[in-house]
Amino acid sequence: MSRTHTAAGQTLRYDRPATDWEREALPVGNGALGAVVFGGVARERLQLNEKSLWTGGPGSKEGYDHGNWPAPRPDALAEVRRIIDENGAMDPEDVAGRLGNPAYASTDGIPGFGNYQNFGELVLDVPDAPASPVGYRRGLDLTQALATVSYGDAREGEGEGPTGGEARFSREYFASHPAQVVAGRLAADRPGRISFTLGFTAARDGALVTAEGGRLVIRGALADNGLVYEGQVQVLHDGGTRTDGDGRITVTGADSATFVLSAGTDYADSYPDYRGADPHARVTAIVDSAAAQPYEALRAAHVADHRALFDRARLDLGGRMPDVPTDRLLGSYTGGDSSADRALEALYFGYGRYLLIASSRPGSLPANLQGVWNNSNTPPWCGDYHTNINIQMNYWPAEPTNLAETAEPYQRFIEQLRQPGRRTAESMFGTSGWVVHQNTNSFGFTGVHDWPTSFWMPEANGWLVQQLYEHYLFHHDEDFLRTRAYPAMKEAARFWLANLHTDPRDATLVVSPSYSPEQGAFTAGASISQQIVSDLLTNTLEAAEVLGGDDEFRTELKAALDAVDPGLRIGSWGQLQEWKDDFDDPADTHRHASHLFALHPGRQIERGSAGAQAARVSLTARGDGGTGWSKAWKINFWARLGDGDHAAKMLAEQLRSSTLPNLWDTHPPFQIDGNFGATAGIAEMLLQSHSRSGVVDVLPALPGRWAGEGSYDGLRARGDFTVGVAWRQGAATEIRIVSGSGVTARLRSPLVAGPFRVERSDGRPADHTVRDGVLVLPTDAGEEYRITAQAA
Repeated sequence: MSRTHTAAGQTLRYDRPATDWEREALPVGNGALGAVVFGGVARERLQLNEKSLWTGGPGSKEGYDHGNWPAPRPDALAEVRRIIDENGAMDPEDVAGRLGNPAYASTDGIPGFGNYQNFGELVLDVPDAPASPVGYRRGLDLTQALATVSYGDAREGEGEGPTGGEARFSREYFASHPAQVVAGRLAADRPGRISFTLGFTAARDGALVTAEGGRLVIRGALADNGLVYEGQVQVLHDGGTRTDGDGRITVTGADSATFVLSAGTDYADSYPDYRGADPHARVTAIVDSAAAQPYEALRAAHVADHRALFDRARLDLGGRMPDVPTDRLLGSYTGGDSSADRALEALYFGYGRYLLIASSRPGSLPANLQGVWNNSNTPPWCGDYHTNINIQMNYWPAEPTNLAETAEPYQRFIEQLRQPGRRTAESMFGTSGWVVHQNTNSFGFTGVHDWPTSFWMPEANGWLVQQLYEHYLFHHDEDFLRTRAYPAMKEAARFWLANLHTDPRDATLVVSPSYSPEQGAFTAGASISQQIVSDLLTNTLEAAEVLGGDDEFRTELKAALDAVDPGLRIGSWGQLQEWKDDFDDPADTHRHASHLFALHPGRQIERGSAGAQAARVSLTARGDGGTGWSKAWKINFWARLGDGDHAAKMLAEQLRSSTLPNLWDTHPPFQIDGNFGATAGIAEMLLQSHSRSGVVDVLPALPGRWAGEGSYDGLRARGDFTVGVAWRQGAATEIRIVSGSGVTARLRSPLVAGPFRVERSDGRPADHTVRDGVLVLPTDAGEEYRITAQAA
């Protein structure tokens, strides 16, 4: 269904080199490898990452036991619950002292937890680069996933010979998933003008860098845990000469030159050792294979692979991209209805999808707090995986924007947490099931640290598996549900069936202790805890009913759902309460609005209900401020409430105050979840399908400033539908829907209130009915249907 993108309107461009990694450099990635391109003329820098390069974990000098308590504390949890039952609340420092693990007394943070690492920088020194390049341009083509640099050099007084006079230089970089390399090519429009020296700047002591036969080899082991890492770069050239020496490779007088780079470690995502084979043979084979291919073939395979994902979805908001650099476009953005503003918003949507493709592909770890890009050995928050929203938000766009394959690393990551999570459940809670708390890493950290406001969140297991079930809802893949989603869901539900606590005040089942992220006291039954566990039990019961069998377990789930507090109380000033008791302060503008989980990404609150009105009151009180990820969540909240204008206001806030010149989200500092959350929010404004009634809402939150004319193709709806829509003056004029599984579609749109036509792809009329303003359309698997407005 989706139409082919053109590069116009889907390219970031700049008129000078980057000088700041975080604000200006441009990212490429293939999931496992990431590079950030600066585009310098005399010195080019590619800062590199390999996603499994982590300190900490098994072998760490600090010791490592997955965050579990070093010795049993048989009465600790029961005592905390008793105090909360008696007093109603408990100080976070007191809870952390009883249930946490000592951590922050050390300047290194959580013992053995580790940090995501910077691999280093590939550096190209260009000896005869022009001091004043002509027509400099640096860009990132989202459609082809190519970073480019071009500039001219006018050599005065050098005659008319083939190597004299003005030359135009070009560089091109990409990170290929098929070839598993980062590749670059340097060329000029005159022969013999390519000369440079390629070297490597190590990010840590102990790395050995050698050069032989045009191949640079970087090898070492992390001092903390002994993790072995290796990178190799093969340099190829057309014409001229190539020499090696002192860990550097020099090309002189070539017509063009190419390099291919790969890297790896001996990490393996297998509990308990997390170690595999030495990376040398694997990296050598990858580089050998890539270097044996013609550059054009390597590039073509990369572009085809990327476009197979990127081109599935298209968004046109009626804007026209002006001929200005992206940083100037962002600087002049007002959040109004100008053509340039709408073009930037469509570009930002495409950029979010690009970043997800680049930072999460099968065979790699999932996207972390910075995707795959990190220039520090002690990055903010360790560059880890926060499970109280951040890793989940990274994958919000995967299903609705038609990038389901990018979620495979997330799905595998959850599966790999189950084994260490079982041990944590047994050692800390004394029960079966699996659990994880607020922070995790690449080494199965499922226990706790002791930062009082961010160490405890056992219900994170329910939030994590929610997206496994979502994958089933979007694709109706029963094999995935049976073999991957349901086992993880069932085991998480088992944990909560064993650990829900009876509140002595009203005999409801509650999470205790529970904590609403980053504020307030520990209590029993905080709203986010109850909403997540209720969502988990409901989804698990639905999944069990789809698959059949498990009768005894289903009976247990139903009984628990009858008794569990759903966390949906309406408070004294009309708000959705954040805690079971009415502690909410209408002046509280904290960036977390976690008690609205049931609105999004949960499915407990239906638009137009009393719960939706209470959520609106809470959200209004919280205000429009916050960090990048917080604003992104608010886009989704307002979209779920059907308020497109407020959702667009939050998108404008995101772009104006939480977006850097290279369009990365800033917390601050750079944190990629805001990019992904905002991209998902745009999709929520245009298409929603979360209602348990199975209704697909078309243009449910279209803002007034997008209303004039626009279209999209390739967004996904639960029920295994792919949807495209064209609109004019705020109303859909055409809806296109492809059915993947042949289930009946239920579409809600004002279009069906007037004259309309429904036809199949071959033009034949399609049987349908309209009930209560909803188009009920029986479908055949693989068939496309078109609903068009007709003149009265």
